[in-house]
Amino acid sequence: MTRIALIQMVSSQQQHQSLERASELIHSVPDDVEAIFLPENFSALAAADPRQLGEAESRPDGPVQRFLAATSRESGKWIFGGTVPHASRPDGTPVPDQRVRAASLVYTSAGELICRYDKIHMFDVDVSDATANYRESTTFEPGEDLQVTDSPLGPIGLSVCYDIRFPELYRALALRGATSFTIPSAFTRVTGKAHFELLMRARAVENLCYTIAACQGGTHDSGRETWGHSMVVSPWGEVLAQAGEGEAVICADIDLQEVERRRSQMPVHRQRRL
Repeated sequence: MTRIALIQMVSSQQQHQSLERASELIHSVPDDVEAIFLPENFSALAAADPRQLGEAESRPDGPVQRFLAATSRESGKWIFGGTVPHASRPDGTPVPDQRVRAASLVYTSAGELICRYDKIHMFDVDVSDATANYRESTTFEPGEDLQVTDSPLGPIGLSVCYDIRFPELYRALALRGATSFTIPSAFTRVTGKAHFELLMRARAVENLCYTIAACQGGTHDSGRETWGHSMVVSPWGEVLAQAGEGEAVICADIDLQEVERRRSQMPVHRQRRL
């Protein structure tokens, strides 16, 4: 059994303010927690110049990477770092056209970066809210590679926000050994209210995996409204922990024996025919 904590934030456009608040929330996490999950865009949401922030993170000593490494080391806990704007691809080549990658970074309790996943699916949609037209691909270049990494809660598959609407991604992660999925998110209030819990439970039940989503949740200084409701869902589709809106820290226990038991009872991965 592994205890985890999810940090829900209402991140600012200003990186220093967001990192300061993230630090305060992380330090409020109970001592028995082994892994901490941060939301998408935790270090700055709707920043004025994502490329400038991403250029700084192209070096290993970028300010957000320094923060994540130091905080994981000082706390003695693993940190799943939501997303960080990155102006370089994993192979070191620069992202062209003044865009960045949305990189989800995983740090061990020793402060070591062990995994990077770049968000694959871009949120290019029309929503009935004040923003109306979301075009992530204007700012972000999509990634290509799937990532499953070992962790204190077993093999975990990485994804980000809008990825959750593409079930084939999660089946591929499960077939690569994932027993949990992390889905740091910044769902809009409109789409989150309509679909977020439904999608979280569906991805969990389809693959008999835990789904773990730390979220943005509130009205941001940019004017954007995010849904919040960070949650952890069991392999059987039960909501084990859930926040509301606004800042929050929620905790849940991840039990690998529960995954094994449910997969033994209902061996869907062995039985699939397509």
